[in-house]
This record gives sequence, structure tokens and C-alpha cells, in this order.
Amino acid sequence: MVQNPREEMNNKTMNRYQWFVIGICVLLNVIDGFDVLVMAFTASSVSAEWGLTGAQLGALLSAGLFGMGAGSLFLAPWADKIGRRPLILLCLLISGVSMIAASLVQNATQLGIMRFITGLGIGGILASSNVIASEYASLRWRSLAVSLQSTGYAIGATIGGMIAIALISHFGWRSVFLAGGLTTMLMLVVAYFTLPESLDYLLVKQPKNALDRINHLCQRIGLTRIPQLPEVIHNTAQPKIGIAKLFTAGLGLQTIFLWLSFFFVMFGFYFVMSWTPKILTANGMTTEQGVTAGVLISAGGMFGAALIGLISARVRIFYVQAAFLALTAILILLFVNSTSTLTIAFILSVFLGVLSNGCVAGLYAMSPSIYEADVRATGVGSAIGFGRIGGILSPLVAGAFLDGGISSLTLYGYYAGAFVLAIMTVLSLSKLQNKHAAQLNFQSSTVSS
Repeated sequence: MVQNPREEMNNKTMNRYQWFVIGICVLLNVIDGFDVLVMAFTASSVSAEWGLTGAQLGALLSAGLFGMGAGSLFLAPWADKIGRRPLILLCLLISGVSMIAASLVQNATQLGIMRFITGLGIGGILASSNVIASEYASLRWRSLAVSLQSTGYAIGATIGGMIAIALISHFGWRSVFLAGGLTTMLMLVVAYFTLPESLDYLLVKQPKNALDRINHLCQRIGLTRIPQLPEVIHNTAQPKIGIAKLFTAGLGLQTIFLWLSFFFVMFGFYFVMSWTPKILTANGMTTEQGVTAGVLISAGGMFGAALIGLISARVRIFYVQAAFLALTAILILLFVNSTSTLTIAFILSVFLGVLSNGCVAGLYAMSPSIYEADVRATGVGSAIGFGRIGGILSPLVAGAFLDGGISSLTLYGYYAGAFVLAIMTVLSLSKLQNKHAAQLNFQSSTVSS
């Protein structure tokens, strides 16, 4: 019987090469974090140059999120067909070219189109890099690996904001898009020479020269070389392809609960990230103090993703995620009652960033474990895409509530409820996965006997 390198890697100590690949995935997410929020960094300057209305500026801010959702839903599944590495390289090219093009646009419509195209590329990168980080980690450290990959977003957002301020003051808002595009193209070169294909993909899909490529990776990772490719059992009874496969073989309910978990968390997360500076300013803080609180939330996010990963190395990720969700809901309620004391508000801002970003990282860590390699990128991408719907709706719903006369501080309490709902979906998903795993083990033992 041919040794399965995946099973061997699950139980071995991770070596430097595995951590190196995960480091590349972190860098991919750093680039994404900057490219996603570049419109927020330049919003005031763009609006001033073209005299945009609030609705027009809002459309520009949403264009990238729409693109990310579409990229996660429609581009990411191709990673299960052509490979994780080729799709990431293609999406880096899409993002880099569209960012550079955005620095040359002449009106808001052109900029909106470029932001949508950039979002398409980012959506594909996020899902595929998440999957590669998961597939290069051992079983014990998988949640940490994916969580570390998620920290890149907060790092890119935080550092990108500081770079954007310097560039705008010296060269104007177009320079921020140009810098982001050139950096993305540089990352394309780095990824081309350093990012390997997923071992899981090679084992399951077995493309041309798969055996040589697998054994090369086995040598780098420290695994036993295999003399021949393992047999792949194709299920002809279920010919469904794409997203439809996520609802076969007992995965339907798990997929639905994963989508709902992403939706509720993204719904709450993007409210916290988008509205906090404005709401704090409206409730007595200066503009600078409100922005500072927003920056502190982003800075806290760099630690939150790593923290949930470290804890998940010892405690099952689903339970850690539920705990983070509960603490986030509680902290939101504490935060809105602290605005009268600046120091306490700033301290709670950091912790809110730690917990809320940890919740997002936890979702990224959970999702790859639900699906097999042949549909993993499709499953993760569709969940992220569905979550983006919550992210897009969140600011719109908040604006409608505020226009309707709801107190901004009361609104925080409503959004805390989204994290509470996510607790229920995450725990339900945990039970379903346990049941599904037990069924697979039973079937495996029956066949072997």
C-alpha cells in the first residue's frame, strides 16, 4: 500500500520549509489588506478632487467588497481545478494591473470599475492562500497556521494606512494606488519563484508530473518519498461540480451553517471597523480621537488572529471560536458605555480589535477542516463570498437605523447580537462535523474489514 504523505505530514513536527510557505501566505494577505483598504485611505482626497456626493463615495467604498465577494464565489473554485498556485498568480496579476490602472483613471466610474476588478483578484487570493496555509500545516498547528495567515490583513491595513498618509501629503492620492499596484506586482514575482503547489491538490488531482512534484515537496518537508501515486477513488454516483458539490455527501448542513457563521461575523465585524470612528466622534470625541480608536482596533487585530491560533493548538477551534464570539459581544456592550472616559475607551478599542479580528481568523481556521481537498478551495471561497454579503449589508443597515432615529450607542448593542447568533451557528457546525467525521470513520472501518 502506498504511504500517504498527507497523513505523515499531519503527525510530524513542522519544519522550516512549511513555516516558510505559511510566511508567504502571510505576505499575500498583507498585500491584500493594503489593497482592500486603499479606497478608505484615499476617500477624502478622491471626494475632494471630483466633488463626490456621499452616495457616490459609498459606491466606491463598496465596489471593492462586491468584487471580493464575486472573486471568492466565482474565481476561488478554480483553485480546485487548475491548482492553488496558478490561481493565486493569476489573481495577483489581476489585482496589480487594476491597482496601477486605478492611479490613471479620470472619473469616479472608472475608479469604481478598477476597484471591482481589484476585489475580484483579492477574493481569489484570500481563499486560495487560506487553503495553502492549512494544507502545509500539521494537524496540531493547522489552526495557528491559518490564523497567522489572517494576521497579514491587519498588518497590511495598519502599515498601509501610515504609508498612505505620507504618500498623499507628498504625491497625492493616485500615488497610493500606484504604490499598491507595484507592490502587488512585486509579490507576483516573489510568489512565482517561492510559492509551491499544494501537496493535497497534487495527491488528489494528480496533474502532469505529479509524482515528481510530490516527491520534491516530500524532500523539502521531510516526508517519505513515494514510489507511485496513491489510488484516487472517484465517486461516479455524485457527478455534481462546483458549489453544488458542497451540498453532497452529507456536507449540505455544514455548508449552510458555515455560510451563516461567516455572514453573522462579517456583519458585526464590518460595522465595528467602518462606523466606530464616526460614531465616537458623534458622541463627544474629537475627529482625531475617533480615528485613533479605529487605528487601535486595527492594531489589536494583529494580535487577535495569532492569539486564537495559539489557543487552538490545544483546544478545539470551534470551542475557542465560540468563546471569542461571546467575549466580543460582551466587550462591544462595555465599549459603548466607555466613551466618556478616553483612556478606558482606547484600552477597550485594542481589546475589541483583538477579539473581533480573532473571530474572523477563527472562521478562516475552521473552514478548511470541513472539506476534502477536491472541494476545499470551493468551500472556503463560497463561505468567504457569502460572508462578504454580510460585510456589504452591514454599513447600509447601520446607516438606515441611524437615519431612522436609533441611538448610535444603542446600535452597538444590536450588532452585538450578530456575534451571539454566530455562537449558535458555530456550535451547531461543530456538532455536525463530529457526526460527519464519525460516519466517515465507520465507513472506513467497514471497508477495511
